[in-house]
Amino acid sequence: MGFFSNLFHKKEEPAPAAAPTGDKIVCAPLEGEIRILSEIDDPVFSSEALGKGCAIEPSKGEVVAPFDGTIEQVAETSHAVGIMGNNGLEVLIHVGMDTVELKGKGYEPKVKVGDRVKKGQLLLKFDMAAISAAGYKLTTPVVVTNTDDFTSVEPIATGKVTQGQDVILVK
Repeated sequence: MGFFSNLFHKKEEPAPAAAPTGDKIVCAPLEGEIRILSEIDDPVFSSEALGKGCAIEPSKGEVVAPFDGTIEQVAETSHAVGIMGNNGLEVLIHVGMDTVELKGKGYEPKVKVGDRVKKGQLLLKFDMAAISAAGYKLTTPVVVTNTDDFTSVEPIATGKVTQGQDVILVK
C-alpha cells in the first residue's frame, strides 16, 4: 500500500492486506489491443519501475474493475485509478501517456477512494477523441504495483481483448 500512498501523496496508511497466496488473474479493464509493456513509449512504465503487467491500446473509452476489490486511489487529474484486490494484488490503471497534463479534462471517474467494486464495474470514462486531439497517446498501462510480493507476473493475452478477459497471470 505504500506505493499508492507515495504515488498519489496519500497521507493515511490503510491496514495491510492479507498475505497473497495462489495464482491470481488480472482481467482486462479496457477493450483494445494488448501491448508489451517494455515496448511502450514511456520510460517509467516500459522499464517496469512501477511494476510488471501489460498495456492496452483502447478501442472504447471505459475502464472497468479487473477484479473485486477496493479503490485505493483516484488521481486528482482522474487519469489513473489504483485498486487493491481481494486477491492481494495492487493494480494501477493509467489511461494515456503524459495525460496528467490534461488536468482531468476528458476524464470522468465513476468511483471514489474507499469504494468496494466488483469485477467488471465501471471505474472511469474517458473521451478518446478529446485526449487524442490534445496530442496525447491513449496507451494504457495496467501494472501490478506490488510485483515484488509474487514469484511471477506475466501477460497471458495477445492481440485484441475485451473487458473481463484474462490478461495477466500472477503466481
